[in-house]
Amino acid sequence: MNESNTFGYVKNDTIIHRLSGSTKLITFILLSLIVMTSYDTRFLIGVTIFSLYIFFLSKIPWKNIRVMIYFVLVFSILNLITIYLFEPEYGVQLYNSRTVLFEGIGRYTITAEQLFYELNVAIKYFSTIPLALIFVFTTNPSEFASSLNRVGVSYRISYAVSLALRYIPDIQDNFFEIRQAQQARGLEMSQKTTLINRIKRSAQIIMPLIFSSLERIEVISQAMELRRFGRNSSRTWYRYRPFTSKDIIAIVIVIFIVVIGICLFFINDGRFYNPFQ
Repeated sequence: MNESNTFGYVKNDTIIHRLSGSTKLITFILLSLIVMTSYDTRFLIGVTIFSLYIFFLSKIPWKNIRVMIYFVLVFSILNLITIYLFEPEYGVQLYNSRTVLFEGIGRYTITAEQLFYELNVAIKYFSTIPLALIFVFTTNPSEFASSLNRVGVSYRISYAVSLALRYIPDIQDNFFEIRQAQQARGLEMSQKTTLINRIKRSAQIIMPLIFSSLERIEVISQAMELRRFGRNSSRTWYRYRPFTSKDIIAIVIVIFIVVIGICLFFINDGRFYNPFQ
């Protein structure tokens, strides 16, 4: 049961898993930057299809990402609603036109421009979330650390990030073990009780879990100091994976996609594709 709820690296043998961690890091950064910058709907839809196809190739089990997907969907919906509540006609300002679909109360009218703008924001989520999940679930933490170091990040910082990624599954396992122990003692924390009770009882577990995690961090930091970690200016990596032809092909494909996105800036005279002109 713990494995089905673990958020972290999932060992597998797919073409995505066989890529270098540096390749996945570089491609993730490049695609995320161009997606966050562009508001060309055609381009964003194309990147979304590409991301979902790569996600399919990575064969990440649904049981491992189910909770995260639900959380992101709720967050995305809340974000779109918040955008409309604070700036219900922001799309009108961006596209310099106003097509009213439904009259509302005061400034809260439904315009085609606002819906189109929020559609672009929603597509951005569906473009980047699969990329982030692919990177997290197909990259070994140690290999990720070596990738960070390879692109210029200090190996001390890289190692800290690697430890943080390794501890996420451990903390989750500890949480589920404590929750099962509490339920064995008669403290109901499953779906049989109300959501509020589950939140309250889960919160009672979190604080002891945080303190126990801090103790483990202290033990590890002392062990690293005793082994003179950080004394040298560089280090080697056990999980280092050199570039192969697959890595070069992947980077070239992503660079081609980024170049298309940049060219669309000049074609559209800006970051926004305006179908209302």
